Amino acid sequence: MQWPVLPDYGCIFRWPQDGVEFIHPDDREVALRCFPSERVFRREKFDGEYYHYCYGEVNFRLKPVMWLKVKEEGFDVGDQVETVGVGLERDRFVAQIWGVYYLRRKGRLVYRLRRGDQEVPHLYTSDEIKQLTDKSKVETREGIHPPPKWVGETQDRLAVLDDLKEDDLKEDDQSSGDVGDRDLAH
Repeated sequence: MQWPVLPDYGCIFRWPQDGVEFIHPDDREVALRCFPSERVFRREKFDGEYYHYCYGEVNFRLKPVMWLKVKEEGFDVGDQVETVGVGLERDRFVAQIWGVYYLRRKGRLVYRLRRGDQEVPHLYTSDEIKQLTDKSKVETREGIHPPPKWVGETQDRLAVLDDLKEDDLKEDDQSSGDVGDRDLAH
């Protein structure tokens, strides 16, 4: 038997007729609350007996069961997104995805958003939101950053400050309390 390429996404719309034996014994309490539903789960790996599913921070394991595979759109539970404003009908705002669902009657994914602690009443499609962080291009960079290169007027001012001697700074500091402003005017 050929195993699917993971991770993949899908829904479990019906309860399998075999009782609860297909659920890992340690995960039964969690899994029983998650399906059947229109939630879109991510299967992350297969350990030889159980598939490992996740939905945000909720994780459980199931033996192979019938499920409807759906096409992933690049958004997951927990992602931060910005809504796309539509004229005066809808404001733009930043929110977090806290639900991903598959609507069978429309054949598409929809996203439930949360702003802070408040649920947003409208369901959004992938056309109505955009990812704030491109997960595929985020990379960490270690090392020393090069010093900035000064150009234009700033470069001239820095050259004047470099030419000042310590004695000049002490003299200006005692006489006016204003360090170097007169010298910068030259």
